[in-house]
Amino acid sequence: QVQLVESGGGLVQAGGSLRLSCAASGLTFSRYSMAWFRLAPGKGREFVGAVAWSGSNTTYADSVKGRFTISRDNAKNTVYLQMNSLKPEDTAVYYCAADRMTLRFTTFLYDYASWGQGTQVTVSA
Repeated sequence: QVQLVESGGGLVQAGGSLRLSCAASGLTFSRYSMAWFRLAPGKGREFVGAVAWSGSNTTYADSVKGRFTISRDNAKNTVYLQMNSLKPEDTAVYYCAADRMTLRFTTFLYDYASWGQGTQVTVSA
């Protein structure tokens, strides 16, 4: 059974930084692309960024490009989201997710089958 556990959320002032972590178990981590999504009040789940199984490819939503960096450590079965220059509109619950297929790089919500419980990020103005 796949388990994804996020950590690192919290309250930060605008312009500040946070680093989210997602520890994975129950899968051969190095064979799966991983992604971060977020859910803000009144909005649908939004793609934030993804990293390919090898870590060689990354992609980001336009809204976070240049401010957020996604990375992974396959030896630790962990994916990270470094968030800099945070804005109030980044306030959301952030979820990490694992692709349902191996060795594929995708940004589509429904390609991701396993989800963490989410971690709250709140950015004050």
